[in-house]
Amino acid sequence: MSRPSDDESAFLRNYDPTAFPPFALTVDLAVFTVRYDQLCILLVRRGEHPHRGRWALPGGHVRHGQESAEDAAYRELLEETGVRAQPHLEQLATYSDPARDPRMAAGLHVVSVAFVALAPDLPEAVAGTDASQARWTPVATVPRLAFDHRRIVDDTLERVRAKLEYTTLAMHFVEEPFTLAALRHVYEAVWGVPLDAANFRRKILATPGLVQAVEGAPASPGRRGGRPAERYRRGTARLIVPAFYRPPTPGR
Repeated sequence: MSRPSDDESAFLRNYDPTAFPPFALTVDLAVFTVRYDQLCILLVRRGEHPHRGRWALPGGHVRHGQESAEDAAYRELLEETGVRAQPHLEQLATYSDPARDPRMAAGLHVVSVAFVALAPDLPEAVAGTDASQARWTPVATVPRLAFDHRRIVDDTLERVRAKLEYTTLAMHFVEEPFTLAALRHVYEAVWGVPLDAANFRRKILATPGLVQAVEGAPASPGRRGGRPAERYRRGTARLIVPAFYRPPTPGR
């Protein structure tokens, strides 16, 4: 490892961290799960200013010099909601509009890193720390949100819906082993459209490495006396080739 030069050491000793305006980094989490065949997002009611009493995405400040944005996302998920599961987590985007947070009027520029989190069958949310309530809300009934969180919700929804077309992201919504019917319900909930069961089955089973049958797994009871449904787990594939394009949403 190279050592800093004497000039650089002198620069760092004399560096004035107050030379630039105040800046805060936060994280916001769009946490999705499927509950009762509906795609739901986790919302918290803010217990503190600004926007006290408004619904918002869970999140908070990154601890300066102590944690990464990803570490802060996991911490805030637990502190604000009580959800202890380790969901699939991926970074979405950075939101830095100076007008996004009322605290800018006091001279603080607040920039947020937004994350998407997915997990199957998450429990009821329990509010903690600075959230007065927490709840799972169907994405079709999301109320007016604090800050620019509605934009973040719209962006994350489109990210998740699009990635279902060409990746195995849908399998983060189901526990293994799963039935193809359970996997189809995920696609239907996320895309908001019904899918033909036979065509869906053919597509999933025809994609190399997408799913693997689980030998000896307890089978789900069949409907109306039919044979039990087979169980599967995710295969080695991470991309769906050719892509599984979503049908048009009714009314569009």
